[in-house]
Amino acid sequence: MTSRRHAPPGRAARLRLRHSLDVALRGADLLDRKLRVLLERHGQLRQDEETAEARWRERLAEAETWLLRGLLVSGEGALAAAAVADRADVVVEWTVSMGVHHPSGVSCTDAVRAAHEPAPGNTALVHAEAAYREAVRAAAAYAAHRTAARLVGEETARTRRRVRALRRHWIPRLTAELAAVEQAVEQAEHEDAVRRRWAADRTRGQA
Repeated sequence: MTSRRHAPPGRAARLRLRHSLDVALRGADLLDRKLRVLLERHGQLRQDEETAEARWRERLAEAETWLLRGLLVSGEGALAAAAVADRADVVVEWTVSMGVHHPSGVSCTDAVRAAHEPAPGNTALVHAEAAYREAVRAAAAYAAHRTAARLVGEETARTRRRVRALRRHWIPRLTAELAAVEQAVEQAEHEDAVRRRWAADRTRGQA
């Protein structure tokens, strides 16, 4: 039975370090590409968030203006009388971008006024009711965009930290270790060659 031949410890370490360094370099390249995509996606989501926030604030201000007009005309009692018992329903839609699960949109169902519930007491309150429905839709969209931007931003930051750790710490460390091992192997091979030549010369001298 023949025994399996193993590489000397120095050469085995060199092979292992070369493999580890190759894996680290490929991983850093992949993470760099992922980071570029995430940065672009996060930038777009931040723009969408800002646009959604501006729209929500605009709709809310409009609704509050109509509400104030309605209260000035009919008083707070008219507002309480026109309240709707039902509630709006918001459904969040989700998607995945570069492994990040985040909201991609929302759908809203308005609260429905029951047949027995009185209508708003004046035109301003009618407009206020419609404006608040728009404000609810805008608020839901803003919340979805803000959450998406936050989640993608967090993944962007994590990916950037991983790239930095590979480029600044792990890859330089592996490179230094590999250089030291290669130097040791070369030195050992040189010394081994010298010993072989010395042994050959001694053998010839004894012949």
